[in-house]
Amino acid sequence: MKRLYKWLMPVYVALAWMPAAKAQVDPHFSQYYVYPLSLNPGLTGAMEGDYRVSAIYRNQWQNVTNAFSTVGLSADVTTNKNINIGLSIFNQAAGDGGYRFTNGYLTVAYNGLAFDREKYKRLAIGIQGGFVNRRFDPSKLQFGDQWFPGIGYSPTVPTGDGFAKIKAGAFDAGAGLAYYDGTPDQMVSPFGGVSVFHLTQPGDPFLAGDKEKLPMRFSAHAGARIVLSDALTLVPNMLYMRQGNAQEKMAGAYMQFYAGQYTDLLLGANWRINDAVSPFAGFTYNNFTVGVSYDVNASELGKMAKGSNSFEISLTYIGKRRNSVRTDYFKCPRL
Repeated sequence: MKRLYKWLMPVYVALAWMPAAKAQVDPHFSQYYVYPLSLNPGLTGAMEGDYRVSAIYRNQWQNVTNAFSTVGLSADVTTNKNINIGLSIFNQAAGDGGYRFTNGYLTVAYNGLAFDREKYKRLAIGIQGGFVNRRFDPSKLQFGDQWFPGIGYSPTVPTGDGFAKIKAGAFDAGAGLAYYDGTPDQMVSPFGGVSVFHLTQPGDPFLAGDKEKLPMRFSAHAGARIVLSDALTLVPNMLYMRQGNAQEKMAGAYMQFYAGQYTDLLLGANWRINDAVSPFAGFTYNNFTVGVSYDVNASELGKMAKGSNSFEISLTYIGKRRNSVRTDYFKCPRL
């Protein structure tokens, strides 16, 4: 039972924090713009380049044994037909039982809807389809009937506890709208969008057979890239997400400082309302962007988990084709 308790501890904490919620909350990132395909399918191909590869890692609740660690990977590319294509996958692992929540998607976005003659102000429509998969490894767990007085735990003794399922997968889909203004040489470039995920509401057999569904996740995000001088840019941003009875509100900003011909420095913070403050630092060099953030939990959850701070690190590469003549690049934010 000891190892079983340690495996379930992250789940106990989450349920205690949301006693009225009947929803599983998707993994999320404080540097949410680093992983745009999970934020909004409409952002596929919205970048200052022709292709992009992003990776992000989040580690949280380290005071809880083997708590949550999440990895996200994505790649997207533009075409000459106003069609952009992307692939994304993320995996979250938690607990001694090797619980894993894995999602993978193919995303397609159309950005041919323009609001000006030069086609800098655009509305993109994105859809995605893929899979959700959840599993755990019961061989890594210890049960009460495997413990004996004076002996302790014996891995050679089989347990009488059984599981109807140790893994499950289902088709999943999402969609989103994204607006952005790529007009060159302007002081303020706004962007924003709305999206919905889990349109198919796949069942969660680990809760109650297929009767419990993964609820849809709705999100709205907005911000602007504000050029204050040749050497300084300000990017305020906000995010609202809701899934079932759980919701997240985040607002913040960061500054981008010119530090050399090929290098910019990034510094800022986000505030997840009633939850945590997340300072951020990073830099760009040539086509690479590296970012680091640390969530300082300020809610009752931090007390229950005896400290539930989180750490993130991200890496993004944005490239251009050798013979590219595009001029309508999205003034993309970095988080």
